[in-house]
Amino acid sequence: MIFGKFVTVIKAFFNSIANALWERDPIAIMRLEYDRSVEQLKEGRKGLELYRGLVERVVRQVAMGKTQIERLQAEVKSYLKAGDRETAGKFALQLKKAEGEFVQNQEQLKLHEEAYENNLKKIQFANKQLGDVREKIERYNADLKMTAAEAEIARIAGDLNFDVTTDFGQIEQIIQQKIDVNRGKVRVAADLSSRGVAEIKARERMESQLAEDVLQQYEVELGLKSPETTPVVEGNKNLGPETRNG
Repeated sequence: MIFGKFVTVIKAFFNSIANALWERDPIAIMRLEYDRSVEQLKEGRKGLELYRGLVERVVRQVAMGKTQIERLQAEVKSYLKAGDRETAGKFALQLKKAEGEFVQNQEQLKLHEEAYENNLKKIQFANKQLGDVREKIERYNADLKMTAAEAEIARIAGDLNFDVTTDFGQIEQIIQQKIDVNRGKVRVAADLSSRGVAEIKARERMESQLAEDVLQQYEVELGLKSPETTPVVEGNKNLGPETRNG
């Protein structure tokens, strides 16, 4: 009983190893099985070749038996025509024996031919199956690699979580804050620039009005216009930006 338990433990141990190998690299196991089947098929082919050699020997025996029967028939006929019945009888006995062996050889040849054809079909079928298995192994290998790649891509895609709670999300928020600050600086600079433009435009309007007043005075002095038609220029006219005193 102890020995039986020991054997059971050993079997379980090797089964666990085999299962681990199957799960780790099933394609390699399939290839090993394929290679083993190929070797078996090669041995079967050698056996079939040897068997065909035996069949060919029986074929040769049948052919030789047919030739012997034809020769003995000719001998019997020849001696009967010659009136030598005693010698004809001897050849007749040999002919009878040869015909019996010929019938047996023909029956054996038929059986051997059928057996050879059956074994040939089995090997041909096994060869076709091995071809199918080889294609299946390659297809499984390609499918395993493809699905493994898809699984890895799915895993990576799952790890790339760009939520605000992740480090990437926090970094993204810092970048957005910097962008907002930079945009604020640009807006302030633009506003300040617009203020300067307004003052420049006001000064230009003031200088243009002063030039117009001077021209009108010269027109009156030169007699080009009468004082009545020339508008009076107010001395305190506000031409520039408003200024506050005090």
